[in-house]
Amino acid sequence: MGVKGFVEGGIASIVAGCSTHPLDLIKVRMQLQGENVAVPQQVHSLRPALAFHSNSATVFPSNSIHIPTTAPELPPRVGPISVGVKIFQTEGVAALFSGVSATVLRQTLYSTTRMGLYDVLKQKWTDKDSNRMTLSRKVAAGLIAGAVGATVGNPADVAMVRMQADGRLPPAQRRNYKSVIDAIAQMLRQEGVASLWRGSSLTVNRAMIVTASQLATYDQVKEMILKKGVMRDGLGTHVTASFAAGFVASVASNPVDVIKTRVMNMKVEAGRDPPYKGALDCALKTVRAEGPMALYKGFIPTISRQGPFTVVLFVTLEQVRKVLKEF
Repeated sequence: MGVKGFVEGGIASIVAGCSTHPLDLIKVRMQLQGENVAVPQQVHSLRPALAFHSNSATVFPSNSIHIPTTAPELPPRVGPISVGVKIFQTEGVAALFSGVSATVLRQTLYSTTRMGLYDVLKQKWTDKDSNRMTLSRKVAAGLIAGAVGATVGNPADVAMVRMQADGRLPPAQRRNYKSVIDAIAQMLRQEGVASLWRGSSLTVNRAMIVTASQLATYDQVKEMILKKGVMRDGLGTHVTASFAAGFVASVASNPVDVIKTRVMNMKVEAGRDPPYKGALDCALKTVRAEGPMALYKGFIPTISRQGPFTVVLFVTLEQVRKVLKEF
């Protein structure tokens, strides 16, 4: 198997990543909603000493200070369709593919590694007599493959998040990366090598959860369908198993994905403290300011993207395997 498994997984991942990139961009924009809204502090009206005189005819001088006690309203949260329409109207259709070069690099590094390594472990840990692999071993293989893949692909992941999120910033604050190579080069110059692995602990955790739930669920559901004779080994089986895998992966990974997106996207300026000290600090601030359900921001576009992505990924993978079967 060896290199072949990496090639098959890489081709399928790049096709799936590019075809679902607009949905991933919408998910990132939704996960960042409400992030920069300051928590209002209640203040009271201040009046000069004349205000305390009981004379009803007293007229307050024109320089009286009145500070409103009503807090400014938080901006309303919008859904994936509204976010997509707004991007199209304000930034153009090309903006839906912002950061696609980073997606290609990310899939080349991250997904090629995780898919190939999972396949290697699967071949090694499959029982030779029954030709089956236990669910616990599938999960373990997914955890290992996801961790290694995420470590390799983190620089591209940071660049992708920043390029996708750039359009939501005021023009003066945008990074305006020209490509994934330009993004990585600017990060190296302005923030140092460590910036390329910002949020890497979150990336690794998310990748372990996604890979273990996605690949293990796909293999397990596919095996059950074929074992029970519900469907034959064809497109219907692949699509059904893919949707199940996509749903499980979305539910399991969304909270980590929200925190990862915010940590990677934060802007660190010289002489100022970063918005978040780390993953835990980001999670606590997010929950305090926006409530616990903020960790499931972008869930609809996540599952809307994860479903098609997983279907395209595994259907393409099965077809690529057939083409490369003789090699």
